[in-house]
Amino acid sequence: MPVSGLPDFRLEVHLGRWEFAARHHLTASDAESLSVAEVLGEEGLAELGALRLGYTPTWGTDPLREAVAATYAEVAPDDVLVFAGAEEAMFWALQELVGPGEHAIVTVPNYQSMETVTLGTGAAVSGLPLDPARGWALDLDLLASLLRPETRLVAVNFPNNPTGAVPDPGTFRALVALCEQRGVRLFSDEVYRGLEARPESALPQAADLSPTALSLGVMSKAYGLPGLRIGWLACRDRALLGRLETRKHYTSICSSAPSELIATAALRRGAEIRARNRAIIDANLPVFAAFFAEWPGLFAWAPPQAGCVCFPRYLGDDGVETFCRELVEQAGVVLLPASIFASALAPVPADRFRIGVGRAAPEPALAALADFLRSRATGG
Repeated sequence: MPVSGLPDFRLEVHLGRWEFAARHHLTASDAESLSVAEVLGEEGLAELGALRLGYTPTWGTDPLREAVAATYAEVAPDDVLVFAGAEEAMFWALQELVGPGEHAIVTVPNYQSMETVTLGTGAAVSGLPLDPARGWALDLDLLASLLRPETRLVAVNFPNNPTGAVPDPGTFRALVALCEQRGVRLFSDEVYRGLEARPESALPQAADLSPTALSLGVMSKAYGLPGLRIGWLACRDRALLGRLETRKHYTSICSSAPSELIATAALRRGAEIRARNRAIIDANLPVFAAFFAEWPGLFAWAPPQAGCVCFPRYLGDDGVETFCRELVEQAGVVLLPASIFASALAPVPADRFRIGVGRAAPEPALAALADFLRSRATGG
């Protein structure tokens, strides 16, 4: 059943207004991008130049599905369905997995479509709030208490957007086991996997741990290649993937042939690209920490545990909404205030803002932010 009456996608509306109009995009959710030439090299550029621009298979090309499957331990190429980005995959999967008369549980805070698409199916939906007092910790006892006989879906996002939180691998394995024991399908948004501050904290992938779980991946975040618009679902339930493939006929039908070729090449170099992006984040974090240390009365900074976004506190008397609005209007620096991540399912702290730490050379944006703060402090 298609969703209907979806509300505005607050994040996309806000970025649609400011992302390319403002001078400094300090809330970017992706790692620093690469050029086509950097991904492909001379041989790959020649292959791209010879590529014929016909349709691609709805499932994705065989080389791409093989490259995706190689990033998993238990997933085979036939367990992979390619989509036009993660958003298309999430849009169809959530509608397939739950509906009227059924119940779903969704982590909060979240990327809005995980919540609103699930609500739009007509299912009853409960929020599973991550605890900000404990580093946005996942509470498995709370999850167990929310499960009902009619629960069909638990949808989670780790590493989390916007908080940058990630549970320890043992807790994640227990989450997967709990869903299996209760006969509940797990949808696991894993688009930031590979950008962990400590490599040993990388979670196992849900599709490897459970034959019924779905793992969502994309080239946009950890690989820093959002312009490709290539995402995928990995799931060892091939009948489910078959149903999702027929839903895809109503949206993208298939992906761009050049994008699939470039994504395949990038995945084959995936370890190298993710290491490069982690190095950028590692270099940036001391820069951000030093900046926020200069303004202890205005900010409470905490770096991401994984991924390239986090959700620090704004302590100013004017409130985070006014701060973010005046910052972009007067200084051309984009941050996302807490209202962008407000949830109908559970409270989200209203003093937070999302900031991105994955783009190279953040110093000019931070300098513009500092100038804005000094100007306000002096009444200039």
